[in-house]
Amino acid sequence: MTNDNAKQTFADFNEFYLKAVEPLKNDNPIFVRLDGKTKGDTRVIFAYFLYQEKKWKVNADTHIDRLKLAFDLAAKGNDPFVIKALRDNRGEYLAINGQPVRNSKIYIYAV
Repeated sequence: MTNDNAKQTFADFNEFYLKAVEPLKNDNPIFVRLDGKTKGDTRVIFAYFLYQEKKWKVNADTHIDRLKLAFDLAAKGNDPFVIKALRDNRGEYLAINGQPVRNSKIYIYAV
């Protein structure tokens, strides 16, 4: 039996990207999403990272190119994320700063 607490927690988004996403993409260049699939929803958690003093979970159906976009924004010294409320106001998620929310293909939620 596995639980979410067994997933790695990274100190920040940059560490998460460099130590988890980049090696995955280098080893599997055809992957579009973190889980290697091309479609379908999942509640599987890939990893956690800390951002603005909160812990965030990254779902495995998040698209790698969107994470790269956020990483590139951070590398330029920009804050890559905007914290938004879920529709039911029962939680928060991260959206990429300056990107449309619709069809975002990035699934990062507050724990």
